[in-house]
Amino acid sequence: MKLLVTGGAGYIGSVVTRMLLDNGHEVVVLDDLRTGHREALAPDATHVDASIHDAGRVVTREAGFDGVLHFAALIAAGESMVKPELYWHTNTVGSLALIDAVRAAGVPRMVFSSTAAVYGNPTELPIPETAVKAPTNTYGATKLAVDMALTSEATAHGLAAVSLRYFNVAGAHLAGDVALGERHDPETHLIPLALDVAAGRREKLQLFGDDYPTVDGTCVRDYIHVADLARAHLLALGAATGGQHRIYNLGNGSGFTVKQVVDVVRKVTGHPVPVEVAPRREGDPTELVASAALAREELGWVPEKPTLHDMVGDAWTFYRTHILGRP
Repeated sequence: MKLLVTGGAGYIGSVVTRMLLDNGHEVVVLDDLRTGHREALAPDATHVDASIHDAGRVVTREAGFDGVLHFAALIAAGESMVKPELYWHTNTVGSLALIDAVRAAGVPRMVFSSTAAVYGNPTELPIPETAVKAPTNTYGATKLAVDMALTSEATAHGLAAVSLRYFNVAGAHLAGDVALGERHDPETHLIPLALDVAAGRREKLQLFGDDYPTVDGTCVRDYIHVADLARAHLLALGAATGGQHRIYNLGNGSGFTVKQVVDVVRKVTGHPVPVEVAPRREGDPTELVASAALAREELGWVPEKPTLHDMVGDAWTFYRTHILGRP
């Protein structure tokens, strides 16, 4: 198939792009490199340097796309609460521009990178897809809006749509001479920040709140390896059905506290990770653990690297070689 990957120079989009190419697909990457990395672009993919808002220039009937995988978005939940206008403009308005282009061009299928943040503070754990959607931050709200738009698009215009909801992605894709890992600027995610501290590039790690009703007072999150996540997108592409919007949670079904993650980083790296407790961040749910039972049943998706040690170990390998430049 000929496929468009938006955000294909980003962390997850770049891994999915490589896997699509490895499976014989033709891939065009749409990425303005505002948050992506040129070196993460797959050499066998065609790169279009443009904003998601200009997707209509790329997604045309003449281009002949068979599907779109949409990753282009701003992702920092904390930032979304202080700069909500950026998130609505990029995540929602940009996505609607893409959906309009998909409809006009007659592209039959679309896979959307959604998030477990749409659930907010869940009333049941692990979280099923049927759980109440009540996001506690603007980031989650912008993603939920796109999910709802895709449901309408599938019903009204026959689009084959799939949304994949996941929360914390970790690890790195290490295959032969390909190494793709996490490196945001600024970095807001726990594991790369903890690796920064372990490597001596930061003095200490901030823990945002230690008074949550959990086993050690810190938030609980479900982590998934980026390679496992990428495989789910390929499976979703094949399962997309015209006129339907399927939604799947992706996770390991168990969560880890912030302190537990930091302990694993200490063990994997062999270095200390000093911590400092900071106030809670507005919009942070206490616990997010997603049930992936439906994805296992309907997509046949099973994580191959489910342990936190796997994820931190691969992330540390990527960090040493590509961030620190050490073997």
